[in-house]
Amino acid sequence: MTTTTTNTAATKGNGLAANLRHLVDEADHFLQSAVDGGDEKIDAMRLKLAQQVREMRAQLDDMEETAVHKARHAARATDLAVHNHPYGAMGIAAAVGLLVGFLAARR
Repeated sequence: MTTTTTNTAATKGNGLAANLRHLVDEADHFLQSAVDGGDEKIDAMRLKLAQQVREMRAQLDDMEETAVHKARHAARATDLAVHNHPYGAMGIAAAVGLLVGFLAARR
């Protein structure tokens, strides 16, 4: 059960990361396909944008690595807690199930 929850959260995070990565790739593609102009201002802006794209990619990679690490740590902690306190985990699961059932019945 813990693995399924973690995989679902990771899938949502991967979707966000994929969208951000696609955005960065598109900006990079724009930079590469831009017409080479002799104007110094355009060249300076292109270099600045290229640097920002590189920084965004590095930050995105760090953010993705941190999210995966935290998700794995949470899954391990949950697994350990359930193994150490199985009856308490069943009680909590039953209480959550009753609450969800009660709220669903009200609709």
